[in-house]
Amino acid sequence: MKKVRIGIIGLGVQGSTYAGFITSGRVPNIEIGAICDIDGSKSATVSEMVGEIPFYENYIDMLESGNVDAVVTTVPHYLHPTMAIEALKRDIHPLVEKPAGVYTKQVKELNEFAATKPELTFAIFFNQRTNELYQKVKEVIDQGDIGSIRRTNWLITTWWRPQGYYDQSAWRATWEGEGGGVLVNQAPHQLDLMQWICGMPKKVYSKVQYGFQRDIAVEDEVTALLEYENGATGMFITCTHDLLGTDRFEILGDKGKIIVDNSNKVTIKRLKQPEPEMSTSMSMQDVMEMMKDQGPSGMYDEEVLEFSSAWGEQHIAVLQNFAANILDGTPLVAPGTDGIHGVHLANAIHLSSWLGQEVELPIDEDQYLRELTKKVEEEKQHS
Repeated sequence: MKKVRIGIIGLGVQGSTYAGFITSGRVPNIEIGAICDIDGSKSATVSEMVGEIPFYENYIDMLESGNVDAVVTTVPHYLHPTMAIEALKRDIHPLVEKPAGVYTKQVKELNEFAATKPELTFAIFFNQRTNELYQKVKEVIDQGDIGSIRRTNWLITTWWRPQGYYDQSAWRATWEGEGGGVLVNQAPHQLDLMQWICGMPKKVYSKVQYGFQRDIAVEDEVTALLEYENGATGMFITCTHDLLGTDRFEILGDKGKIIVDNSNKVTIKRLKQPEPEMSTSMSMQDVMEMMKDQGPSGMYDEEVLEFSSAWGEQHIAVLQNFAANILDGTPLVAPGTDGIHGVHLANAIHLSSWLGQEVELPIDEDQYLRELTKKVEEEKQHS
């Protein structure tokens, strides 16, 4: 098999985008085997876009058609685990869109079932993992350049969405339709990158506001305090109402610091001597002499790197990597089982705000699902 025949489930914005990448030849190891959408009128769009490709209104029919080797699930979040499991049952490789699901219990079920099919490729669409900038940051952390992490801070408020965005469809920004707001829609990439690069925290305390600046039921403003196993702390702040948003990620270690601005520039400051050693060896006179001389700048080396990426390149890289794993075993950039970590973080942030207290990870999955179900029922009563 030289090309993977992929089935696209859901011909919305993302599904159409992936279809365009593939039909234009930008993903050389994939071809479209079939397309599925519950809106049958989209079959005409498929004919115009990609030619005579089999079209299905029921994804099970597509899975059983023999026309596809793999699928990508560009559908509402609640459906990702169900569709991936159904694909795996039929020995079809699933590429799940982010997030992997709405709550960890359903994602765990998917991961456990995927483990029974180790011969199949199971991946998740974390395209930011293919971003060379974040790969560089992870490399610097992993090789110990800035030492043991002491603090993480990510202020990511570049997700501005007007009210009209939420008014497009009745399912948007609802507990029943989406399972949350900015944490499950806009920010899953950052939640994944934080844990991929810095590890998972062990405790979360959050202040979350629901319908703060938009007429929606779910969260549009999030501030979360994280605590890691080694005592390090972190902050994660995001929202969808800041028209002049900021994207700044800082990681402080005992041997240096990493600063990421706008996801395209990284500044790496490596201390010439670990901070603990300086603290114990320097007198106040030494400090005063240092400050009179050149200040802290003489105590570290600085590396500044800038990265550029054309729109679509990261998504194409994930599709190529997914197909390469199927065809020749190339290691996955984002194994599907990794999807549970970001969902776990989002669930912990929600649960902390609902309970008004700090929560430990792993959270009580049953408790989270009970609280989420309450939100869905309350939403129905007020609709």
